[in-house]
Amino acid sequence: MKNSGARNPVSLRNRVSNLSKQAFSRNRRFLETGETPVLLMKKMKNIHNLLNKIAAEESQLTETQFMAPCVGGGRVRTKVAGMVYTFATKPRNFQGWGIFQPLDEKTAEVVEEPILPQIEEYLELMKPLRMLLVDRLEKQTWLAYPVNESDARQRLGMAKPVPIYLVTDGVQFEQIIARFDGSSFWFEDSDRRADPLAAEELRKALKKVTPPKELRFKGMTPEMRTAYDLVARKKIEFKKQMQEEEDEKRLKKALKMGGGELRNFRDRSDYWQVEWVTGDGQRHSSAIAKNDLTVISSGICLSGLDRDFDLQSLVGVMESS
Repeated sequence: MKNSGARNPVSLRNRVSNLSKQAFSRNRRFLETGETPVLLMKKMKNIHNLLNKIAAEESQLTETQFMAPCVGGGRVRTKVAGMVYTFATKPRNFQGWGIFQPLDEKTAEVVEEPILPQIEEYLELMKPLRMLLVDRLEKQTWLAYPVNESDARQRLGMAKPVPIYLVTDGVQFEQIIARFDGSSFWFEDSDRRADPLAAEELRKALKKVTPPKELRFKGMTPEMRTAYDLVARKKIEFKKQMQEEEDEKRLKKALKMGGGELRNFRDRSDYWQVEWVTGDGQRHSSAIAKNDLTVISSGICLSGLDRDFDLQSLVGVMESS
């Protein structure tokens, strides 16, 4: 829980230290000059009061139990007597929902796990948002995307992929409800209002390696396509397919600028074997370098000058030959 106006125990101790130094300075002046410091007794009283207050709050801290979600190796926070404390957990690798008890100002120990109604009550304090599970990042952490971009921007001021923590029984493309605490998203439950057939269609398309731009089914939304695209970009099969599409666009653009048209091309490791036609319908097959589209072999005799041309300029050469 966050509270920007809460006092910090460290700053309080610094204040006590500063007061002590000031009191010492006045006391020294009194000993050296005989001058009675008017505020010395009052300052010393303030110091004793503050020390007593810190002692009372530290005692209250170690007697307090609080509930919080935690990701393995992370930290938990709570507010006691108006001050925000951040703790490392014991055990350090704890992950899940826990009820913690501070051992001191820096460490809190898991004493038990909360029951479901307690977790639900805690989550109700946060903002809800419907999300699509995209890809598992860790055991209980998933990357997710908003079901409704407009709603996400209105509620949270953003619409982008985010990690969802403590996801139980997550399935790819499943629609869920997450809660936002101001810095992190926590899994609440599967969204029972969602159509499960949509998630099935997305998983089927992924298995068939359907390109994102060709994805179509009844009830599909732009957000579903975006979620699908996020997954596709990580798959090797899709990466190869997407690279081929980019290569094709590149060859088409070069030929079009020269006045030609692409018919087909084949990958030959270091170069492409490109089948193309000129504006007047002449068919040609040329070996083209991948890095800069330089002509390796034009397909006709250019007296050894093939590499003086690129694919775009080759069109004009062929038309005038």
